[in-house]
Amino acid sequence: MKKLALIGFIVITTSLSAQEKVATTSQFTIEGKIKTQLSFSQSDLSAFTAHVVDSVVIYNHLMQPRKTIKKIKGVLLKDILEKAVIDVSSPKLLGEFYFTCIASDNYKVVFSWNEIFNSAIGDQVMIIIEGDGQKGD
Repeated sequence: MKKLALIGFIVITTSLSAQEKVATTSQFTIEGKIKTQLSFSQSDLSAFTAHVVDSVVIYNHLMQPRKTIKKIKGVLLKDILEKAVIDVSSPKLLGEFYFTCIASDNYKVVFSWNEIFNSAIGDQVMIIIEGDGQKGD
């Protein structure tokens, strides 16, 4: 498998941790097996279609609800990833790629290329730019 990393997600402090404050970030970078490394700032994200979600419940590892984030605004991860030109010799090889998304508190989540681009998951994974009435830095 090949890897692309999104480093420094733009996140809303209250969306990631119920126990400690997590710093928001003002930009993130896409790097890995792509033709050119890309960086996006908060203002760059305004060029993408924003999606609004009424609320999302955050669960702990025991599947107990810990927090509800309301008034979420974000940009689909797949819309941003479409800007990255993956360095492959054939489009058939894209299915071998995965994306490691790393938040400002070092929390990581991994998605395959197929999950993002060939399933309904891709229509729900967002980079959050606003939540609970707070905008990112």
